[in-house]
Amino acid sequence: MEDMMRSLRFASAEALVSHPQVALQGLDSVAHNLYPLLFKASYLREQAEVIRPLLERWPLEEFRLGALLGPSADHEDDLRARACRACLEACVRGLADHVLRDGGPQRLQVADLTGVRDVQVPPCPCGRTLGRWGRTELLARTCCELQAGPHVARRPVKVLADIFVTERNFQAVVRALAPAGPAPLRVHCVSFRADNLGPGQLLQVLRLAGPGELRRLQVVHNVRLHAGHVQQLLAQVRFPQLASLTLPAKAFDAPPACTPAADGEDPLLTSIAWELSQMTQLTELSVAFSTLTGKIQKLLGPLRTPLKALDLANCSLNHTDMAFLADCAHAAHLEVLDLSGHGLLSLFPSTFSRLLRHAAQTLRVLTMEECSIADGHVSTLVLALGPCHQLQELRFLGNPLSARALRRLFAALCELPRLHWVEFPVPTDCYPEGTTYPQDELAASKFDRQKYDAIADDLHCMLMRAGREDIQVSTPVFGSFDPDIQETSNELGAFLLQAFKTALENFSRALRQME
Repeated sequence: MEDMMRSLRFASAEALVSHPQVALQGLDSVAHNLYPLLFKASYLREQAEVIRPLLERWPLEEFRLGALLGPSADHEDDLRARACRACLEACVRGLADHVLRDGGPQRLQVADLTGVRDVQVPPCPCGRTLGRWGRTELLARTCCELQAGPHVARRPVKVLADIFVTERNFQAVVRALAPAGPAPLRVHCVSFRADNLGPGQLLQVLRLAGPGELRRLQVVHNVRLHAGHVQQLLAQVRFPQLASLTLPAKAFDAPPACTPAADGEDPLLTSIAWELSQMTQLTELSVAFSTLTGKIQKLLGPLRTPLKALDLANCSLNHTDMAFLADCAHAAHLEVLDLSGHGLLSLFPSTFSRLLRHAAQTLRVLTMEECSIADGHVSTLVLALGPCHQLQELRFLGNPLSARALRRLFAALCELPRLHWVEFPVPTDCYPEGTTYPQDELAASKFDRQKYDAIADDLHCMLMRAGREDIQVSTPVFGSFDPDIQETSNELGAFLLQAFKTALENFSRALRQME
């Protein structure tokens, strides 16, 4: 009966917000504890015209978007993957209306806009989403408008946000984070992603972003950093609460003018490792596509807390690095591990097996793409994966495995009780004879799709016969979906074209000078 009453309550809220004019007329007389219910019902129905006035009149001390959209006693559905543009715009506009509203007490102190997930196929009926970059742009622009216009002198609202900064929204974000005068909305960054920025811009905006509260920092792709920049960033901007750090490709390369030490020591790496060791909350580290041959112990050894997530893809690890990983304190705590781009089973078979054995009790996600895993390695791989009973996701794209080898591997994967997601490569049977690995995108896309479909169907039938219909399998030939790259692809594409144009101009200038 109690569950029925809860569902009736939500159904009543849905019915009310489905008639916006009626809902708006009665908002001021609605009990304060019903506002969260009305908000979720409005979000579910995509009634932006109700969401905005709800936020304007919000009578509670806190507005936490992720919690409001998540499963609740009244409505068990999770709406956090619905990054609906109209609804999110209404939320931010409603906050602006709230701080400008005349009359009545203002109880709202914290507006937490985090918790929304960006997915490849948006479940919102309208199909129009607002990604992290767009949400950052909207919030920054709204803050700037409030700073510029006349406003009521009231207590500012603390806004918690996931910020994504590129060259295109850099100025607006800087103005939002460092207002020249009174700011009705005060932005506090919970997570921060930077792309397509210069090192100086990155340092400037991070200093303004409240680094003392920052939990997640991602510096990616077109932020060109070397080890000198990284050392300067970590030494000058403290991140005491940081739990997750991602650095871009080549972030550990020596600065151009740096002369290698005669004794072989790397003072920049030593300094970076020391700065990382001061981050006592750090549990996730991604340093993919940096050359770290023989340096893993120096980088990870000083860390005070065990890592739960580690991305060392394409870091040119050697036997010493792998041996340290297999036996270090981090191994027994790893939940997410990416070792793509290394010959794990051809170069380090016993060490890799030992690493998985030590991580077996915690490891949930394992990625080993383009690791030269061939048919002859499948037996070793099956034995190595055997103890990993907590494994939920396995990705091994880009490896030269035949259909026969995949069948043998899938038979073993059926024995992993928690496994529910597998990304497997296009079988070698589907490519022309003599195809070499690793493949570029063009070569990877030229395969016999009819033969692939037949093999994929066979693998799917294997799972069904084993009673493992819970395992989803796919072959994303061009890599997994990244919502942040998808959203900013036009800007990053323009950046790459400009970089290519500049390189051609420099080359032409050099040729003319030679003549």
